[in-house]
Amino acid sequence: MATKSVSILAVLRAEIIDGTIPVGTRLKEEAIASRFGVSRVPIRETLLQLESEGFIRTEKYKGATVSARSQQDVLELMQVRRGLEVLAATLAAEAHGGDQVDHLRAVVERGRRAGDAGAVDDLPPLILEFHQAVARAAGNAELARMLDGLLQRIAWGFELDIEDRIDTSWADHAAIATAILGGSPVQAGYLMDEHIRKDEQIYRRQSH
Repeated sequence: MATKSVSILAVLRAEIIDGTIPVGTRLKEEAIASRFGVSRVPIRETLLQLESEGFIRTEKYKGATVSARSQQDVLELMQVRRGLEVLAATLAAEAHGGDQVDHLRAVVERGRRAGDAGAVDDLPPLILEFHQAVARAAGNAELARMLDGLLQRIAWGFELDIEDRIDTSWADHAAIATAILGGSPVQAGYLMDEHIRKDEQIYRRQSH
């Protein structure tokens, strides 16, 4: 995609995720092109990418609208995510953290401090940053790209009750980081699997 298309994609994706553009909203090429001061060509590219990521659907005669999120869709994404995150943690541990050693240590420490301070609003971006760092530590660019898209789509699908999980969540992250930095692939994969399963269980409870 062209640079302009990529930046428009990032803006629209973020607005869908945070609810600025609600479910069911029609996305008209002409209106979006006017908003960003571009032709309809990069907008068409952007909408195709958003559709491939599951954020919008295109129907004959109706055009593009923001997709509804079903419980089943989110659960399926979380199951795929778990498999990829376990792989990422395993590869990261085989590489002893790769080029993310300092980053992993730093984000775990920032998360621990935020948890201790009860700074709940600071935790979601730190959680995302931790999981992205693990993916990059795996040394597999395709895996990191796939996980980044999945994490964004899952964040759009639900929000964890973070206040109830501050202590256990960052204890999990610290343990995973320790296993990765210590070069223990089996342990890192197991701990990541258990960590992600907790998210799935919480989502199932919240959805009933």
